[in-house]
Amino acid sequence: MLSHEIHGSGAPLVLLHGLTHRRQAWYPVLEHLTDHRTVVLLDLPGHGDSPDLVVRDGDVQGAIRGELEQTLDALGLDRPHIAGNSLGGRIALEAAADGIVASATGLSPAAFWWGSADFVYIRSVFTWLTTSARLMAPVVPTLARSPHARRVMGTMVSTRSDLIPHEEFVADLRGMRRAIPAMKQIFPAAEPFTGRIPSDVPVTIAWGEHDRILLGYQAAIARRRMPHARHVLLEGCGHVPMADDPAQIAAVLLAGSASVSPDVATA
Repeated sequence: MLSHEIHGSGAPLVLLHGLTHRRQAWYPVLEHLTDHRTVVLLDLPGHGDSPDLVVRDGDVQGAIRGELEQTLDALGLDRPHIAGNSLGGRIALEAAADGIVASATGLSPAAFWWGSADFVYIRSVFTWLTTSARLMAPVVPTLARSPHARRVMGTMVSTRSDLIPHEEFVADLRGMRRAIPAMKQIFPAAEPFTGRIPSDVPVTIAWGEHDRILLGYQAAIARRRMPHARHVLLEGCGHVPMADDPAQIAAVLLAGSASVSPDVATA
């Protein structure tokens, strides 16, 4: 079962973080959500406090999907709303295609790169980020006490990482190092999203205006491939936008999880 925590009341909304991140990435938006949704934060396999990612027969996607479905079942969540950032957004779209969620929202979902050349860029960025986190580990606790230093260190990921508290920032970099083995399994299996999402499952795709990891042209690809989805520009936000503008992100999540088909319960 995946590590998790539950907050608030209302229709259940499951939130999934991105590659090498952890469930605490959603903390900045919680106060805007918990009066309206039962918010379920999960650590993905091999991330945060969850068990390691175990892949059999090379089926990475199946391994992650299996862990997600087992956790939803264990928590008694039948077709909850789901949203995710980056890898989490991709998993949200896959869950929608599998018909196990009531709605799906992806914040810069890792699903719409053009081909192998631009995926080399994405993989290189994560290699650089994780290597930097490992090399800088001894000095990060001291450096991160400065909001300016947090903003500089997090510039590839977020436009306002200075707003992330010192303790959380340090823990995020520690979590990045912990997730390296999972990352090394996930990258070789990565491919663009080609699933078909049922017409009764509302989908929202939102992209950070200043995303430096999954570049903005991918939002245009997403529009072409998924014309029936709701597409949103996250003004002033980077790749991991939750701390950049919590109110804006919460509004997108609430709107994305507001539409429910008549046959879907909102327990």
